Amino acid sequence: MTGLDPSSLLSDLAAGSAPFALIARDGATVEVLTGDVVDVELLADIPLTDADGVAREVLALVPYRQVRERGFVCHDDGAPLRCLVIGDRVSLPRAEAMASLPSSPVPLADAGFDISDEDYARIVRRVIADEIGRGEGANFVIRRDFVAGVDADPRIAALTWFRALLEHEKGAYWTFAVVTADHIAVGASPEAHVSAKDGVVTMNPISGTFRHPAGGATAETLAEFLRSTKETEELFMVVDEELKMMSAVCSDGGRITGPHLKEMSRLTHTEYMLRGSSDLDPRDILRETMFAPTVTGSPMQNACTVIARHETVPRGYYSGVAALFTPNGSTEGPTHDLDAPILIRTAYLVDGRLRVPVGATLVRHSDPDGEVGETHGKAAGVLGAIGAIPRDAPAVPADADPDAPAAARRPLAEDPAIAELLTSRNDRLAPFWMNPQDPDGSGPFAGRTALVVDAEDRFTTMLAHQLRHLGLDTRIVPWSKATDDEIDAADLVVSGPGPGDPRDDSPRMTAMRHVVGRRTARRDPLLAVCLSHQILADSLGIELMPLDRPHQGLQKSVDVFGEDASIGFYNTFTARVNPGDRRGIFYGPDAPVTDFEIDVAADPETGDVYALRGPGFASVQGHLESILSRDGMRTLERLIAHAL
Repeated sequence: MTGLDPSSLLSDLAAGSAPFALIARDGATVEVLTGDVVDVELLADIPLTDADGVAREVLALVPYRQVRERGFVCHDDGAPLRCLVIGDRVSLPRAEAMASLPSSPVPLADAGFDISDEDYARIVRRVIADEIGRGEGANFVIRRDFVAGVDADPRIAALTWFRALLEHEKGAYWTFAVVTADHIAVGASPEAHVSAKDGVVTMNPISGTFRHPAGGATAETLAEFLRSTKETEELFMVVDEELKMMSAVCSDGGRITGPHLKEMSRLTHTEYMLRGSSDLDPRDILRETMFAPTVTGSPMQNACTVIARHETVPRGYYSGVAALFTPNGSTEGPTHDLDAPILIRTAYLVDGRLRVPVGATLVRHSDPDGEVGETHGKAAGVLGAIGAIPRDAPAVPADADPDAPAAARRPLAEDPAIAELLTSRNDRLAPFWMNPQDPDGSGPFAGRTALVVDAEDRFTTMLAHQLRHLGLDTRIVPWSKATDDEIDAADLVVSGPGPGDPRDDSPRMTAMRHVVGRRTARRDPLLAVCLSHQILADSLGIELMPLDRPHQGLQKSVDVFGEDASIGFYNTFTARVNPGDRRGIFYGPDAPVTDFEIDVAADPETGDVYALRGPGFASVQGHLESILSRDGMRTLERLIAHAL
């Protein structure tokens, strides 16, 4: 808009009462969005068209409680799915917008974490021991909140914090302020959760948090971080979890590129990009990808249960998304593009109280004190950027010319040693997910059908994609809805992975035992994966026991019936035979098979069973679909060929 006065526009917003949003996405402009607020119950209710069917632009704040749409549990605080139906949009030059925004610091009162460091460390220990240690999942994000009182006009505070983020926080995917009558959100999110444009869906898993030391990050200090086993495995696990989502919404499953560095003012993260093709409505894409494992954990359904057990208050909008739906003019396929960053690194202001939620990703290697420090670092990153606490010194490489202009300083990602460390990570990963894949039904098992029974781990979506790549006409059914007719009709049943103790008598475990038992009793082809592999082993009389240390996100090279295979493991329990056993008759009193030998692939020292095969069945403890399974597709094809 030519001749627009940014000062007048922004001062009118500050003095008025109308809702608005400010978004900086491209580094050069600030988008000013105004319109009407509509709260809706479901993602499908987001009003992308008016009463006459005309497409319109909508910015939606999606709270964490929307996971209920996927049947997941949460502490329900009633936070609304808030939609700003955009009536006017103005783009301002970034520098001019900053010059017109208020800059006086907003003082805080009674500031501190709602959970003490000691109590948070105790929660971390409990999650590692009672959740990861019992096989409930690979990683979980438990958050706490930095809270403070704010005695300032909330709209002025929002504009002040937005300006400070523009000035001091580099590398954000979105810098934003969303101001409505009773709720304010201001943040600098580093992470695009999901976007959809021109039929291409993109997800951007980010994990690992390197807090810049005093004086700034250097190649040497960053290299030490990149060599961390904990940080590397944490990133691989969230990539696996987001590939599950990509495989659910994209016909071609999703291709990985990266890794890259996400360099921000006080923190540096590692990230991958995942891309695939989809013609789904963007609201459906958003539903199937709720929410990022980087802020919940995996597997997603169980992560929500664990969060509800260990977080005592609702999350509000933390770990949800800000979703911008923009009309694209299409008359075929989706009518809107989607751009949805995760709601992290965000300050919320309601009724004079500031809240900055932060979380740490807990894995089997986690150190409680280290995770406490991570929450401090993340909170300080937001608070320092908005000027609420003193800002750290800028990050400057040790070998940089201190008199050189900032633009001349080379990003750490361009350092040869850093680039080599990043690239070397891919040596461990499955080529299948690094290369383009678009199953055309012409694989070695073309003409056969497969039924995948989901035991509450959406690794099944990745398995299904690989099965289709091998030619199988594949369908997924939840454990609670799998009928005997379906189980009997499929040429191949894949009994899937899931969380929990395989020795339990829960309805889910009972149902999975029924699937495994029915197929083996009828000698119908079966492939059992992870949890179902353990259930099969138990039905054959092989002892089950917990591992001394969980194998969550662990890559191992194992012998699978005469071939070495690099496979990713996500198990807390194992079937175990006497070391050295390779063949034998294993059966218990209720075993469905008692009259034939089975082959056993087991660790020669511990006896941990990696795979089984017998007439009409095969099983594997590892996840052949994981990005950690470099030999996953080859091993999957071999086991299916045996079962069929």
